[in-house]
Amino acid sequence: MVIKYIFFWIGAVVIAIINGTIRQFTYGKMMRELSAHQLSCLTGIILFGIYIWILGIRWKLESSSQAVIIGLIWVALTIAFEFLFGHYVVKDPWSRLLYDYNILQGRLWILVLIWIAIAPYVIFKLQSK
Repeated sequence: MVIKYIFFWIGAVVIAIINGTIRQFTYGKMMRELSAHQLSCLTGIILFGIYIWILGIRWKLESSSQAVIIGLIWVALTIAFEFLFGHYVVKDPWSRLLYDYNILQGRLWILVLIWIAIAPYVIFKLQSK
């Protein structure tokens, strides 16, 4: 089951790309960059939650420890993808990639990562009731 959920992480990447594209071509043009970033983080959290909820209905997790493992794997894959793709493909400097982690500057990306890490567990618990 864990292997299947690792594969499902690709769906989260697709959601993130769609979310970023919507921001870039719609409300991102009408808002300050920081506000658009913050709204995008919120919509990302919501979309990831819906996606993980649907996965949990279709492919039930077996235990809370399995949910924790999946969340940790997903967040590790997300960070690795962000830095490797962002730096080596998009050619963003490391400083730009790290900038989104500065919550003191209003950057909320870290909250998205926290959600990705805990969402499988939270949703597993909600669906187990």
